[in-house]
Amino acid sequence: MAAISTPTSTRAVVEELLRRIGEGDPEQIAAMYAEHSDWKLDWPESEHGRAATPWIRHRSSRADAAAHFQQIAEHHVPEKAATQVERLLVDGDDAVVLGEIKQTARSTGRAYRARFALHLTVEDGLVTRHHVYEDSLAVAQAFAH
Repeated sequence: MAAISTPTSTRAVVEELLRRIGEGDPEQIAAMYAEHSDWKLDWPESEHGRAATPWIRHRSSRADAAAHFQQIAEHHVPEKAATQVERLLVDGDDAVVLGEIKQTARSTGRAYRARFALHLTVEDGLVTRHHVYEDSLAVAQAFAH
């Protein structure tokens, strides 16, 4: 099997990650992450509402990354999803992606929009930090029963 060439610059890695997220294959997305990573989502620490939003939790491995994107797909209506990336800012190994997601909760049928900032760190061609800051209230309200 031939080795797959992977991008090494921070911008190239992040652009490839965003492309793969757009395609929606959790395993291909997870391949962009280091085996161990620092993964956090901006969400209240309490367990309230967690059953409806299981993808929103801290993670630490490549397998966790695949599970995250699989759970997002399971809990949303894919044909009603859209993400607009407005800015990609790069400083050395760090990148910040700014934009807005539009999703529809599968369990309630409620659509929501959420602004986000995604802070990524790339080392040796792999993502080692994934911190998401988003409008968690919009997400929680869409999934509230």
